[in-house]
Amino acid sequence: MSTVATWPTQAETWLDERGKTAWIVAMILGFVFFWPVGLALLAYMIWSKRMFNGCSSTRRRNRHMDAHRGMPSTGNVAFDTYKAETLSRLESEQAAFESFLERLREAKDKSEFDDFMDERATKAKPTRLKAKDTDED
Repeated sequence: MSTVATWPTQAETWLDERGKTAWIVAMILGFVFFWPVGLALLAYMIWSKRMFNGCSSTRRRNRHMDAHRGMPSTGNVAFDTYKAETLSRLESEQAAFESFLERLREAKDKSEFDDFMDERATKAKPTRLKAKDTDED
């Protein structure tokens, strides 16, 4: 990939590492030097929700995700066992449901393809008959 194509991603990463203040400074500088750039940065910050996500909410979201991944103990062995079994059951049900949806999509695709091939075959039959008739003449 060329450097031209990756610079927006690199700039976004650089600004994300420095926080919301860096985004605001970049937006203000964009307005000062060329107002459409500032406007574009403002729109992007609102669209990507960078404007409204503070550091505390990011930390809270990360803590929440870590708690679900590592499943820390609550201190109640019976509840922890129940929670682990329930999560395991839900994960297996989700996998089964996703497998069902995949089979359903495949069946629908096959049905549509078979219909297309049947339609194509019926359209091709009269053409073949006409071609045979003209060859015999």
